[in-house]
Amino acid sequence: MIGAGVFAAFAPAARAAGSALLVGLLVAAVVAYANATASAQLAAQYPTSGGTYVYGRERLGPWWGFLAGWGFVIGKTASCAAMALTFAAYVAPGAQRPVAAAAVLLLTAVSYRGVTRTARLARVVVAVVLVALTAVVVATLVGGDPDWSRVEPWGGASGGWYGTVQSAGLLFFAFAGYARVATLGEEVRDPARTIPRAIQLALAITLVVYATVAVTLLATLGADGTAASSAPVADAAATSGWAWTGPVVRVAGAAASLGALLALVAGVGRTGLAMAREGDLPRWLAAVHPRYRVPHRAEVALAVVVCALVLTVDLRGAIGFSSFGVLLYYLVANLAAWTQPREHRRFPRAWQVVGAVGCTVLVVTLPATAVLVGAAVLVVGVVWRAARRRASRA
Repeated sequence: MIGAGVFAAFAPAARAAGSALLVGLLVAAVVAYANATASAQLAAQYPTSGGTYVYGRERLGPWWGFLAGWGFVIGKTASCAAMALTFAAYVAPGAQRPVAAAAVLLLTAVSYRGVTRTARLARVVVAVVLVALTAVVVATLVGGDPDWSRVEPWGGASGGWYGTVQSAGLLFFAFAGYARVATLGEEVRDPARTIPRAIQLALAITLVVYATVAVTLLATLGADGTAASSAPVADAAATSGWAWTGPVVRVAGAAASLGALLALVAGVGRTGLAMAREGDLPRWLAAVHPRYRVPHRAEVALAVVVCALVLTVDLRGAIGFSSFGVLLYYLVANLAAWTQPREHRRFPRAWQVVGAVGCTVLVVTLPATAVLVGAAVLVVGVVWRAARRRASRA
Protein backbone atom coordinates (compact mmCIF):
# COMPACT_ATOMS: atom_id res chain seq x y z
CA MET A 1 0.00 0.00 0.00
CA ILE A 2 2.80 2.44 0.81
CA GLY A 3 3.81 2.88 -2.81
CA ALA A 4 3.75 5.60 -5.41
CA GLY A 5 0.24 6.63 -4.33
CA VAL A 6 1.63 8.71 -1.48
CA PHE A 7 3.63 10.72 -4.04
CA ALA A 8 0.93 10.90 -6.74
CA ALA A 9 -2.57 10.95 -5.23
CA PHE A 10 -2.60 14.07 -3.06
CA ALA A 11 -2.33 16.60 -5.91
CA PRO A 12 -5.48 15.46 -7.80
CA ALA A 13 -7.29 15.05 -4.47
CA ALA A 14 -6.45 18.65 -3.55
CA ARG A 15 -7.71 19.85 -6.94
CA ALA A 16 -11.01 18.09 -6.29
CA ALA A 17 -11.57 19.03 -2.63
CA GLY A 18 -9.07 21.63 -1.42
CA SER A 19 -8.05 21.11 2.19
CA ALA A 20 -11.13 18.89 2.63
CA LEU A 21 -8.96 16.16 1.12
CA LEU A 22 -8.41 15.23 4.77
CA VAL A 23 -12.10 14.36 4.95
CA GLY A 24 -11.71 12.48 1.67
CA LEU A 25 -8.78 10.59 3.17
CA LEU A 26 -10.93 9.60 6.15
CA VAL A 27 -13.79 8.49 3.87
CA ALA A 28 -11.36 6.46 1.75
CA ALA A 29 -9.94 4.87 4.91
CA VAL A 30 -13.42 3.90 6.20
CA VAL A 31 -14.35 2.32 2.86
CA ALA A 32 -10.95 0.61 2.74
CA TYR A 33 -11.46 -0.79 6.25
CA ALA A 34 -14.90 -2.10 5.34
CA ASN A 35 -13.42 -3.75 2.27
CA ALA A 36 -10.57 -5.11 4.36
CA THR A 37 -12.96 -6.84 6.77
CA ALA A 38 -14.61 -8.54 3.80
CA SER A 39 -11.28 -9.59 2.28
CA ALA A 40 -9.94 -10.81 5.63
CA GLN A 41 -12.81 -13.11 6.55
CA LEU A 42 -13.17 -14.42 3.00
CA ALA A 43 -9.44 -15.17 2.85
CA ALA A 44 -9.69 -17.06 6.13
CA GLN A 45 -12.46 -19.27 4.67
CA TYR A 46 -10.88 -19.65 1.21
CA PRO A 47 -7.06 -19.61 1.63
CA THR A 48 -6.28 -20.01 -2.08
CA SER A 49 -4.77 -17.91 -4.84
CA GLY A 50 -7.07 -15.52 -6.67
CA GLY A 51 -8.60 -13.34 -3.95
CA THR A 52 -12.06 -11.95 -4.73
CA TYR A 53 -12.16 -13.77 -8.06
CA VAL A 54 -12.37 -17.00 -6.08
CA TYR A 55 -14.64 -15.56 -3.38
CA GLY A 56 -17.10 -14.22 -5.96
CA ARG A 57 -17.27 -17.58 -7.73
CA GLU A 58 -17.75 -19.51 -4.50
CA ARG A 59 -20.31 -17.22 -2.85
CA LEU A 60 -22.15 -15.51 -5.75
CA GLY A 61 -21.48 -17.45 -8.94
CA PRO A 62 -19.01 -17.57 -11.85
CA TRP A 63 -20.05 -14.30 -13.47
CA TRP A 64 -19.51 -12.29 -10.28
CA GLY A 65 -16.09 -13.86 -9.86
CA PHE A 66 -15.21 -13.00 -13.43
CA LEU A 67 -16.21 -9.35 -12.96
CA ALA A 68 -13.96 -9.07 -9.91
CA GLY A 69 -11.04 -10.86 -11.55
CA TRP A 70 -11.32 -8.96 -14.83
CA GLY A 71 -11.47 -5.60 -13.07
CA PHE A 72 -8.45 -6.48 -10.96
CA VAL A 73 -6.29 -7.84 -13.79
CA ILE A 74 -7.01 -5.06 -16.28
CA GLY A 75 -6.81 -2.20 -13.78
CA LYS A 76 -3.67 -3.49 -12.11
CA THR A 77 -1.93 -4.26 -15.38
CA ALA A 78 -2.31 -0.58 -16.22
CA SER A 79 -1.09 0.25 -12.72
CA CYS A 80 2.02 -1.90 -13.28
CA ALA A 81 2.91 0.23 -16.28
CA ALA A 82 2.17 3.44 -14.37
CA MET A 83 4.37 2.38 -11.44
CA ALA A 84 7.22 1.37 -13.76
CA LEU A 85 7.07 4.74 -15.54
CA THR A 86 6.95 6.57 -12.21
CA PHE A 87 10.05 4.69 -11.04
CA ALA A 88 11.87 5.58 -14.26
CA ALA A 89 10.84 9.24 -13.94
CA TYR A 90 12.68 9.42 -10.60
CA VAL A 91 15.85 7.57 -11.62
CA ALA A 92 16.22 8.30 -15.36
CA PRO A 93 14.06 11.22 -16.55
CA GLY A 94 15.63 11.19 -20.02
CA ALA A 95 15.23 7.47 -20.66
CA GLN A 96 12.01 6.57 -18.94
CA ARG A 97 10.63 3.91 -21.27
CA PRO A 98 13.62 1.54 -21.51
CA VAL A 99 14.37 1.93 -17.79
CA ALA A 100 10.71 1.22 -16.95
CA ALA A 101 10.79 -1.94 -19.08
CA ALA A 102 14.01 -3.04 -17.36
CA ALA A 103 12.40 -2.52 -13.94
CA VAL A 104 9.45 -4.71 -14.96
CA LEU A 105 11.76 -7.51 -16.12
CA LEU A 106 13.92 -7.28 -12.98
CA LEU A 107 11.03 -7.46 -10.52
CA THR A 108 9.33 -10.23 -12.48
CA ALA A 109 12.57 -12.20 -12.13
CA VAL A 110 12.51 -11.60 -8.36
CA SER A 111 8.87 -12.68 -8.09
CA TYR A 112 9.57 -15.70 -10.34
CA ARG A 113 11.97 -17.09 -7.72
CA GLY A 114 9.25 -17.44 -5.08
CA VAL A 115 7.16 -15.44 -2.64
CA THR A 116 9.86 -15.59 0.10
CA ARG A 117 12.22 -13.47 -2.00
CA THR A 118 9.35 -11.18 -2.93
CA ALA A 119 8.55 -10.62 0.76
CA ARG A 120 12.21 -9.95 1.65
CA LEU A 121 12.60 -7.31 -1.03
CA ALA A 122 9.23 -5.76 -0.10
CA ARG A 123 10.40 -5.32 3.51
CA VAL A 124 13.54 -3.52 2.35
CA VAL A 125 11.58 -1.25 0.01
CA VAL A 126 8.99 -0.31 2.64
CA ALA A 127 11.72 0.40 5.20
CA VAL A 128 13.48 2.77 2.76
CA VAL A 129 10.24 4.60 1.95
CA LEU A 130 9.21 5.01 5.61
CA VAL A 131 12.63 6.29 6.67
CA ALA A 132 12.72 8.74 3.76
CA LEU A 133 9.18 10.03 4.38
CA THR A 134 9.96 10.50 8.08
CA ALA A 135 13.09 12.48 7.26
CA VAL A 136 11.22 14.65 4.73
CA VAL A 137 8.34 15.38 7.12
CA VAL A 138 10.72 16.33 9.95
CA ALA A 139 12.81 18.54 7.66
CA THR A 140 9.72 20.25 6.26
CA LEU A 141 8.19 21.00 9.64
CA VAL A 142 11.47 22.01 11.32
CA GLY A 143 13.28 23.79 8.51
CA GLY A 144 10.25 25.18 6.70
CA ASP A 145 7.54 27.61 7.77
CA PRO A 146 4.34 25.58 8.23
CA ASP A 147 1.08 27.49 8.55
CA TRP A 148 -1.31 25.33 10.55
CA SER A 149 -4.27 27.56 9.73
CA ARG A 150 -4.20 26.04 6.23
CA VAL A 151 -5.17 22.65 7.69
CA GLU A 152 -8.96 23.08 7.48
CA PRO A 153 -10.56 19.66 7.04
CA TRP A 154 -14.10 21.06 7.33
CA GLY A 155 -13.77 24.70 6.27
CA GLY A 156 -11.68 24.34 3.13
CA ALA A 157 -13.95 22.21 0.93
CA SER A 158 -13.42 24.12 -2.30
CA GLY A 159 -15.21 21.46 -4.36
CA GLY A 160 -18.19 20.99 -2.05
CA TRP A 161 -19.40 17.56 -1.03
CA TYR A 162 -19.00 16.19 -4.56
CA GLY A 163 -15.37 17.23 -4.73
CA THR A 164 -14.75 15.78 -1.28
CA VAL A 165 -16.20 12.41 -2.28
CA GLN A 166 -14.27 12.50 -5.55
CA SER A 167 -11.07 13.09 -3.58
CA ALA A 168 -11.92 9.99 -1.53
CA GLY A 169 -12.19 7.96 -4.73
CA LEU A 170 -8.82 9.25 -5.94
CA LEU A 171 -7.15 8.70 -2.57
CA PHE A 172 -8.57 5.18 -2.45
CA PHE A 173 -5.98 4.43 -5.15
CA ALA A 174 -3.29 5.01 -2.53
CA PHE A 175 -4.87 2.50 -0.11
CA ALA A 176 -5.27 -0.26 -2.69
CA GLY A 177 -2.96 -3.14 -1.93
CA TYR A 178 -4.33 -5.07 1.03
CA ALA A 179 -6.28 -7.39 -1.29
CA ARG A 180 -2.96 -8.67 -2.59
CA VAL A 181 -2.35 -10.17 0.85
CA ALA A 182 -5.42 -12.33 0.27
CA THR A 183 -4.33 -13.33 -3.26
CA LEU A 184 -1.29 -15.08 -1.75
CA GLY A 185 -3.40 -17.43 0.40
CA GLU A 186 -1.78 -20.65 -0.86
CA GLU A 187 1.70 -19.45 0.12
CA VAL A 188 1.03 -18.23 3.69
CA ARG A 189 1.47 -20.27 6.85
CA ASP A 190 -1.69 -20.45 9.01
CA PRO A 191 -3.70 -18.21 6.60
CA ALA A 192 -6.88 -18.17 8.72
CA ARG A 193 -4.94 -16.33 11.45
CA THR A 194 -2.19 -14.55 9.54
CA ILE A 195 -4.11 -12.92 6.67
CA PRO A 196 -6.78 -11.08 8.73
CA ARG A 197 -4.13 -9.73 11.12
CA ALA A 198 -1.83 -8.69 8.27
CA ILE A 199 -4.58 -6.82 6.41
CA GLN A 200 -5.78 -4.84 9.42
CA LEU A 201 -2.27 -3.99 10.65
CA ALA A 202 -1.12 -2.86 7.20
CA LEU A 203 -4.20 -0.66 6.77
CA ALA A 204 -3.72 1.01 10.16
CA ILE A 205 -0.03 1.80 9.54
CA THR A 206 -0.78 3.17 6.08
CA LEU A 207 -3.53 5.48 7.35
CA VAL A 208 -1.19 7.01 9.94
CA VAL A 209 1.53 7.57 7.33
CA TYR A 210 -0.84 9.13 4.77
CA ALA A 211 -2.53 11.40 7.32
CA THR A 212 0.86 12.66 8.48
CA VAL A 213 1.97 13.40 4.92
CA ALA A 214 -1.36 15.06 4.03
CA VAL A 215 -1.27 17.40 7.03
CA THR A 216 2.36 18.28 6.27
CA LEU A 217 1.54 19.13 2.65
CA LEU A 218 -1.40 21.35 3.60
CA ALA A 219 0.53 23.17 6.32
CA THR A 220 3.50 23.77 4.03
CA LEU A 221 2.05 24.28 0.53
CA GLY A 222 -1.59 24.90 1.29
CA ALA A 223 -4.43 23.32 -0.68
CA ASP A 224 -3.77 25.43 -3.81
CA GLY A 225 -0.05 24.73 -3.75
CA THR A 226 -0.61 21.02 -3.33
CA ALA A 227 -3.15 20.99 -6.17
CA ALA A 228 -0.83 22.86 -8.53
CA SER A 229 2.21 20.68 -7.84
CA SER A 230 3.26 17.72 -9.97
CA ALA A 231 5.44 16.48 -7.09
CA PRO A 232 3.94 17.86 -3.86
CA VAL A 233 6.14 15.85 -1.49
CA ALA A 234 9.28 17.12 -3.22
CA ASP A 235 7.99 20.69 -3.28
CA ALA A 236 7.12 20.56 0.40
CA ALA A 237 10.59 19.23 1.22
CA ALA A 238 12.17 22.03 -0.82
CA THR A 239 10.63 24.63 1.51
CA SER A 240 12.98 23.46 4.26
CA GLY A 241 15.97 24.86 2.39
CA TRP A 242 17.94 21.71 3.19
CA ALA A 243 19.65 20.44 0.05
CA TRP A 244 19.68 16.79 1.08
CA THR A 245 15.88 16.54 0.99
CA GLY A 246 15.76 16.52 -2.82
CA PRO A 247 17.79 13.31 -3.29
CA VAL A 248 15.95 11.71 -0.35
CA VAL A 249 12.57 12.35 -1.98
CA ARG A 250 13.91 10.99 -5.28
CA VAL A 251 15.11 7.79 -3.58
CA ALA A 252 11.81 7.44 -1.69
CA GLY A 253 9.73 7.94 -4.84
CA ALA A 254 11.77 5.41 -6.78
CA ALA A 255 11.66 2.86 -3.94
CA ALA A 256 7.92 3.35 -3.42
CA SER A 257 7.20 2.82 -7.11
CA LEU A 258 9.43 -0.25 -7.13
CA GLY A 259 7.66 -1.71 -4.10
CA ALA A 260 4.23 -1.09 -5.59
CA LEU A 261 5.30 -2.70 -8.87
CA LEU A 262 6.65 -5.77 -7.06
CA ALA A 263 3.40 -6.25 -5.15
CA LEU A 264 1.36 -5.76 -8.34
CA VAL A 265 3.32 -8.39 -10.25
CA ALA A 266 2.76 -10.91 -7.44
CA GLY A 267 -0.94 -10.10 -7.01
CA VAL A 268 -1.92 -9.96 -10.68
CA GLY A 269 -0.04 -13.18 -11.37
CA ARG A 270 -1.98 -15.05 -8.67
CA THR A 271 -5.36 -13.73 -9.83
CA GLY A 272 -4.44 -14.65 -13.41
CA LEU A 273 -3.57 -18.15 -12.16
CA ALA A 274 -6.98 -18.55 -10.52
CA MET A 275 -8.84 -17.27 -13.61
CA ALA A 276 -6.86 -19.57 -15.90
CA ARG A 277 -7.70 -22.57 -13.72
CA GLU A 278 -11.40 -21.89 -14.35
CA GLY A 279 -10.98 -21.14 -18.06
CA ASP A 280 -11.68 -17.40 -17.74
CA LEU A 281 -8.17 -16.79 -19.08
CA PRO A 282 -6.18 -19.16 -21.33
CA ARG A 283 -5.58 -22.37 -19.37
CA TRP A 284 -1.86 -22.52 -20.13
CA LEU A 285 -1.46 -19.59 -17.72
CA ALA A 286 -2.48 -21.90 -14.85
CA ALA A 287 0.91 -23.60 -14.67
CA VAL A 288 2.78 -23.46 -11.34
CA HIS A 289 6.56 -23.73 -11.35
CA PRO A 290 7.57 -27.14 -9.90
CA ARG A 291 10.46 -25.69 -7.87
CA TYR A 292 9.52 -22.10 -6.97
CA ARG A 293 5.75 -22.74 -6.65
CA VAL A 294 4.76 -19.52 -8.42
CA PRO A 295 2.45 -18.99 -11.44
CA HIS A 296 5.44 -18.45 -13.70
CA ARG A 297 3.63 -18.36 -17.04
CA ALA A 298 1.08 -15.83 -15.77
CA GLU A 299 3.86 -13.60 -14.43
CA VAL A 300 5.91 -13.83 -17.63
CA ALA A 301 2.83 -13.03 -19.73
CA LEU A 302 2.10 -10.04 -17.48
CA ALA A 303 5.68 -8.80 -17.86
CA VAL A 304 5.42 -8.99 -21.66
CA VAL A 305 2.17 -7.00 -21.72
CA VAL A 306 3.43 -4.37 -19.27
CA CYS A 307 6.70 -3.94 -21.18
CA ALA A 308 4.71 -3.37 -24.36
CA LEU A 309 2.63 -0.73 -22.57
CA VAL A 310 5.53 1.19 -21.05
CA LEU A 311 7.32 1.27 -24.41
CA THR A 312 4.31 2.59 -26.33
CA VAL A 313 1.77 4.30 -24.03
CA ASP A 314 1.90 6.94 -21.31
CA LEU A 315 -0.10 5.58 -18.37
CA ARG A 316 0.97 7.90 -15.57
CA GLY A 317 -2.55 9.33 -15.47
CA ALA A 318 -4.11 5.95 -14.72
CA ILE A 319 -5.19 6.68 -11.12
CA GLY A 320 -8.88 7.06 -11.95
CA PHE A 321 -8.97 3.97 -14.18
CA SER A 322 -7.17 1.90 -11.58
CA SER A 323 -9.59 3.07 -8.87
CA PHE A 324 -12.53 2.04 -11.08
CA GLY A 325 -11.25 -1.53 -11.41
CA VAL A 326 -10.28 -1.84 -7.75
CA LEU A 327 -13.60 -0.48 -6.46
CA LEU A 328 -15.49 -2.96 -8.67
CA TYR A 329 -13.30 -5.71 -7.23
CA TYR A 330 -14.11 -4.72 -3.66
CA LEU A 331 -17.82 -4.30 -4.39
CA VAL A 332 -17.91 -7.99 -5.29
CA ALA A 333 -15.87 -8.80 -2.15
CA ASN A 334 -18.43 -7.07 0.08
CA LEU A 335 -21.36 -8.78 -1.62
CA ALA A 336 -19.63 -12.14 -1.25
CA ALA A 337 -18.80 -11.56 2.42
CA TRP A 338 -22.44 -10.62 3.09
CA THR A 339 -23.45 -14.19 2.21
CA GLN A 340 -21.01 -15.90 4.59
CA PRO A 341 -22.63 -17.97 7.37
CA ARG A 342 -22.18 -17.06 11.03
CA GLU A 343 -19.41 -19.58 11.69
CA HIS A 344 -17.16 -17.86 9.13
CA ARG A 345 -17.91 -14.27 10.09
CA ARG A 346 -15.28 -12.30 11.98
CA PHE A 347 -16.79 -8.82 11.69
CA PRO A 348 -20.35 -7.37 11.89
CA ARG A 349 -22.26 -7.68 8.63
CA ALA A 350 -22.91 -3.91 8.74
CA TRP A 351 -19.34 -3.38 7.53
CA GLN A 352 -20.24 -5.10 4.26
CA VAL A 353 -23.10 -2.63 3.78
CA VAL A 354 -20.71 0.27 4.37
CA GLY A 355 -18.21 -1.23 1.96
CA ALA A 356 -20.68 -1.94 -0.85
CA VAL A 357 -22.35 1.47 -0.63
CA GLY A 358 -18.99 3.21 -0.31
CA CYS A 359 -17.54 1.47 -3.38
CA THR A 360 -20.61 2.37 -5.45
CA VAL A 361 -20.58 6.03 -4.41
CA LEU A 362 -16.84 6.43 -4.99
CA VAL A 363 -17.08 4.86 -8.46
CA VAL A 364 -19.82 7.17 -9.71
CA THR A 365 -17.97 10.27 -8.46
CA LEU A 366 -14.68 9.42 -10.20
CA PRO A 367 -13.67 11.59 -13.17
CA ALA A 368 -15.99 10.90 -16.13
CA THR A 369 -13.17 9.69 -18.40
CA ALA A 370 -12.12 7.05 -15.89
CA VAL A 371 -15.70 5.81 -15.52
CA LEU A 372 -16.30 5.65 -19.29
CA VAL A 373 -13.04 3.88 -20.08
CA GLY A 374 -13.51 1.47 -17.17
CA ALA A 375 -17.06 0.64 -18.23
CA ALA A 376 -15.92 0.07 -21.83
CA VAL A 377 -13.17 -2.34 -20.76
CA LEU A 378 -15.65 -4.11 -18.49
CA VAL A 379 -18.05 -4.61 -21.40
CA VAL A 380 -15.24 -5.98 -23.58
CA GLY A 381 -14.46 -8.60 -20.93
CA VAL A 382 -18.10 -9.61 -20.50
CA VAL A 383 -18.58 -9.98 -24.27
CA TRP A 384 -15.37 -12.02 -24.57
CA ARG A 385 -16.38 -14.43 -21.78
CA ALA A 386 -19.91 -14.83 -23.16
CA ALA A 387 -18.54 -15.61 -26.63
CA ARG A 388 -16.06 -18.10 -25.18
CA ARG A 389 -18.77 -19.88 -23.20
CA ARG A 390 -21.03 -20.02 -26.24
CA ALA A 391 -18.21 -21.51 -28.32
CA SER A 392 -17.45 -24.08 -25.62
CA ARG A 393 -21.08 -25.22 -25.49
CA ALA A 394 -21.19 -25.47 -29.29
